[in-house]
Amino acid sequence: MNQVVLVGRLTENPTVKKSENGKDYTFINLAVSRPFKNADGVYEADFIRCVLWNGIASNTSEYCHAGDVVGIKGRLQNRSYENSEHEKRFITEVIAERITFISSCKKESN
Repeated sequence: MNQVVLVGRLTENPTVKKSENGKDYTFINLAVSRPFKNADGVYEADFIRCVLWNGIASNTSEYCHAGDVVGIKGRLQNRSYENSEHEKRFITEVIAERITFISSCKKESN
């Protein structure tokens, strides 16, 4: 079974793009805190790249901003690509199947 569940903060504002076949998508980086402190007594975080498609991408871009806490359920995917020097690179990312908007750091205006 290939299933991932993450809860973390968005590191930047999501921006929707269009794929070659016309589907909406966005990449987000999720800062997920580790449950323990390092040798200096500080909690570290892992930064995990996630891909959101279609309605999930559009809704996230519209309602979420950098610093917001979201939950993601999805699956891991490995893929490769060639960089500008024609070197083969490999990447692991989470393909989001569901996203939950947990909290917003956006300040309300009075």
